[in-house]
Amino acid sequence: MTELPADVETDYPLARLTTVRTGGPADYFARPESADDLVTLLAWAKGAEVAVGVVGSGSNLLVADEGFRGLAMKLGGALTEIERDGRHLRCGGGARLPSAAAKAAGWGLSGLEFGINIPGTAGGAVRMNANAYGGQLAEVLEWVEVATAVGTERRPPEAFEFVYRNSNLADGEVVSRASFALTPGDPAEIKATLASMRGRRREAQPSGIKTFGSTFKNPDDPRAEGRSAGQLLEAAGCRGLRHGGARFSPKHANFVENMGEATTADVLALMAAGRRRVKERFGVEMEPEVQVLGDVEVPGWVAR
Repeated sequence: MTELPADVETDYPLARLTTVRTGGPADYFARPESADDLVTLLAWAKGAEVAVGVVGSGSNLLVADEGFRGLAMKLGGALTEIERDGRHLRCGGGARLPSAAAKAAGWGLSGLEFGINIPGTAGGAVRMNANAYGGQLAEVLEWVEVATAVGTERRPPEAFEFVYRNSNLADGEVVSRASFALTPGDPAEIKATLASMRGRRREAQPSGIKTFGSTFKNPDDPRAEGRSAGQLLEAAGCRGLRHGGARFSPKHANFVENMGEATTADVLALMAAGRRRVKERFGVEMEPEVQVLGDVEVPGWVAR
């Protein structure tokens, strides 16, 4: 194996970086602070034939109980910065989307309000084509800089072939920077919209506990009759359903909570049970929304 880059840690516990707090360690871990750092790490991983994973906010991530046999990275430094350039908002790939939405509001820029309720990063939002409360990432995304083992390149939104909760960003490609083209507006009005959105989230979803965001995608199956994943799970009797240390939230059935000592295996078994109940009740195949690191077999996951 090629020489380990400086500042790369070994046997790093990843559970602490996820909101659900499950999973084992990564063989290698680094906190790149610039696009050049990213390229160096990706080039090392490619040469060493080591898998690469990025931990964003950790809010939609399951790590295998056995850990991740690869290089996990959490972006820092310049890769988390948020800057204004006229009506454009420039974000590092590791910038938190709620922070970007709040800063945009303060600068009187509208269009990114939906990001206030997406507990992820700008890079994760691109990878997952994040949207919420009617807002669409693709509508405001201007360009994305992607780091690979050979350098960085700027791509337009259409290059990512966005579909619901997915993009074509490949393994070994990491968003280092993104630009959003926004619309000038009244800062007070935009902030009021953010406050309203935060309130709706607090009322509907669990917070302040060990959980990750939406577990299953909202289905487009006509048998769902327009119901969301959470509504289907609730109707199938999954609200509060528990397996080991994991349960579907009593507040919102599409959120999994760690009750204290849950393992990733507990979470996966609970997801399988919920998926089975919805299939038996409605004939609808639920597709997971969570991301994984390590050897994790997610029930119902479909590769794109």
